[in-house]
Amino acid sequence: MKKLTKVLVLTVLALGIGFGANAQGQKIGYVDSQAIIDMMPEGAKIQQDLQAYYTELQSELQAMATEYQTKMRDYEANSATMSNILRQSKEKEIIDLQGRIQEFQANAENDLAAKQEELSKPMLDKIKAAIDAVVKAKGLAYVFEKTVILSIGDGAIDVTSDVKAKLGL
Repeated sequence: MKKLTKVLVLTVLALGIGFGANAQGQKIGYVDSQAIIDMMPEGAKIQQDLQAYYTELQSELQAMATEYQTKMRDYEANSATMSNILRQSKEKEIIDLQGRIQEFQANAENDLAAKQEELSKPMLDKIKAAIDAVVKAKGLAYVFEKTVILSIGDGAIDVTSDVKAKLGL
């Protein structure tokens, strides 16, 4: 997260240096997109859907863990009386199940992130369209995300309320 913040800050600084000489006379705005997201009804629905998906993943993982524990208890209780072939078969089952659990855990985080992106995209596209409309209406040259700006001067325009109004919030 710190690396991402540094990259964003460096990008903003690089942009500032690049257009600094041309920025005089140009209107620059900033927006607090998180404040907008927090107010949107879609945001709460997205969080609810993500929580349901997370719960589904957790439930599947718990079922796999329970199956693993059951197989281990059965193996430990009966391994002394099992034939070599049956013991090897049970050991393979347990090892395979361990592998599936590890693979599931590794993929679950990526799946959750992909689900968040999938659910958020329409809302973020809507916010972007509203920002674009405000930029055009106000004649702004640039609009930056408030959370990545190091310093906001007197000439910068906060367009957050305008974007909220455009979205009907």
